[in-house]
Amino acid sequence: MKRNCPTKKFYERKETQTSPVGDFAIEIVVLLLMATGTVFVYSAGASVGYNLERSRFYETPMFKQVVFFPLAVGVLLLMRRVDYHWFHLKRPWWKSTSFYLVIVSLLLLVAVLIFGQERNQSKRWLDLLPGPAYLSFQPSELAKWVMIIFTAAYLDKFGGQIQDFKRRFLPICLLIGLTIVLIIIEDFGTAAFIALITFLLLWIGGAVWWHMLSPLVIAIPGFLTAVLLSPTRINRIKGFFSYLFDEQGLPYQAQQSLKAISAGGLWGAGLGRGVFKYGHLPEDTTDFIFAVIAEEMGFIGAMWILILFALFLLFGIRIILRCPDRFGKLLSAGIVFSISIQAAINIGVVTVVLPTKGIPLPFVSAGGTSLLLTAAATGILLNIARQSSESEELLNP
Repeated sequence: MKRNCPTKKFYERKETQTSPVGDFAIEIVVLLLMATGTVFVYSAGASVGYNLERSRFYETPMFKQVVFFPLAVGVLLLMRRVDYHWFHLKRPWWKSTSFYLVIVSLLLLVAVLIFGQERNQSKRWLDLLPGPAYLSFQPSELAKWVMIIFTAAYLDKFGGQIQDFKRRFLPICLLIGLTIVLIIIEDFGTAAFIALITFLLLWIGGAVWWHMLSPLVIAIPGFLTAVLLSPTRINRIKGFFSYLFDEQGLPYQAQQSLKAISAGGLWGAGLGRGVFKYGHLPEDTTDFIFAVIAEEMGFIGAMWILILFALFLLFGIRIILRCPDRFGKLLSAGIVFSISIQAAINIGVVTVVLPTKGIPLPFVSAGGTSLLLTAAATGILLNIARQSSESEELLNP
């Protein structure tokens, strides 16, 4: 009997069978993380005067998280159906989706510096719907994912040519550098994170290691300048290192985070019964949501989050290894390692292993822009997993 042709486009098949430990497993993990985040953002958003402000419930982070959770699920399912090859650069550049995403993200980064609203001493948000129930957008979050997608597409298009320093390596570094410069003015943490992830992608994509050292000549002085020009950043770093010699020198936010975690013990105070969220722990619904989980659900709750992210990384690596084409491998690696490293950095900050940074816990922290864009990226990852399963079916019918 004649076998199916292996070169047939596997995304044209009407009937598909996905691997039970492929996209389905990682989808369950992501849904559990988002559901956990919604529950604890709702809990952390409680305030002493809550009963007096029920008419303004729609303004609170917990209400917005309840709304964004089903939206994020919808975005994930929608992007799961979008062929990830749509983002590659094998067509002429003016017909490439990735090219226009880069243009849009750069324009938004410029716009936020001009028209952005200042909150917490930085201009990171563009107001899309001003008013009591305001809706805002964070362009740096979009730029982070666009750089991951474009870098993967660029490395796929030029393959081994990336070892040509002037013609291939330098142009992508200049684009990444421009994006970082526009972001670092107001958001040091995201800028450093983009530099880290794109550096990792270039290394995976086959760039020559001594070529990768050359951007450091500009990057290191640039990041040091960004730190020295910001008293807030200097104080955070000084406070972190002073903790190594004097526990009393730890910044207030880090102190409260450790107290909240230690107060949880093994089983925690119980869902909704934490006390540090009542004005004692700044950014409790965003950057320090892990401390709230540890206080209310104890060591068991903290391990639940760690296990879910470990499973995400494990299943994600399996998708990377099973993907049959170079672009899918690079793109899935960028998505999986970005989410996993971001989670590790956030938990490291909350447990005072790292200096304080404004990086949220993926899927869990409050924030519509981060949740929706991370869900979209995960949807792309699920599409890669599904097409990998279909490819295996064609090769082994």
